[in-house]
Amino acid sequence: MSGHGHDHDHGLDPPHVEEVSDGVFAYVQPDGTWFINNAGFLVADDGIVAVDTCSTERRTRAFLESAAAVSSAPVRTVVNTHHHGDHTHGNYLTHPATIIAHEKCRELMVQSGIAHYDGVFEPADWGELVLAPPTVTFADRVDLWVGDLKVELHYIGGAAHTTNDVVAWIPERKVLFSGDLVFNGGTPFVVMGSVAGSFDAIERMRTFDAEVVVPGHGPVCTPAIFEDLADYYRFVQETAMEARASGTSPLDAARQLDLGRFSELTDSERIVGNLHRAIYELDGGENGGPMDVRAAIADMVAYNGGRPLRCLA
Repeated sequence: MSGHGHDHDHGLDPPHVEEVSDGVFAYVQPDGTWFINNAGFLVADDGIVAVDTCSTERRTRAFLESAAAVSSAPVRTVVNTHHHGDHTHGNYLTHPATIIAHEKCRELMVQSGIAHYDGVFEPADWGELVLAPPTVTFADRVDLWVGDLKVELHYIGGAAHTTNDVVAWIPERKVLFSGDLVFNGGTPFVVMGSVAGSFDAIERMRTFDAEVVVPGHGPVCTPAIFEDLADYYRFVQETAMEARASGTSPLDAARQLDLGRFSELTDSERIVGNLHRAIYELDGGENGGPMDVRAAIADMVAYNGGRPLRCLA
């Protein structure tokens, strides 16, 4: 099932809907790079549960139109897998739906507001965005019911992609909505989370014994992706240890680095931010602890030749 194309999609394939299990849909947005996320929805007779929204007004409207093409039932509930704007900016367009997320997700959204990215990313048509933080929060786990189908929302247990990552697990269908704990085809990004904690998140996701994984970015996949992610994080940690031992900065270490097979992943500049986080942890910083994220992002731009990062949102 196809989504809706737009004049300003830069030649990308249009978003599309995949029914990954009966009444369970992934909304996949190519090409999965900065601010081009996946979302999803589950359909019951009396309403729809959405998993995340999108980064821009037009992308979220297209997502909601795609859900409406499947069912005329209203969106009654939205799950936010974490606080980043590509998964939450469109929350306001689902009003009066209940928005559910981890308690730290609400805290960070209220604290940060609608972020502005001047000079960091290529200009995008964000639309008339309005902050709509979660209205229901939880600390560890909460269960939703979509008709007779149970959806378990689990806090992953610690910092990984962010400090507030939540997965939506549908045990009866063996489907896992992972949020940005999984990037498929894209470089993972943990500057606001933890490299070490990402290994813990991978092991936690393995325990669900999923058959289908809907990643935060990239094509729908299987749990085989977990080993690819672990390989990447080991690569980051090994590079960080070498850089720390030689007194090399994250930016210089990234510039000298042969990414090898990881060069095939999109948004390769994220290696710089990930090295900042890994070295911070090697220096004794706690997983998800406060570090100079602005400096890490500035180094990513420098790694990109001083040009704003590619953003086709």
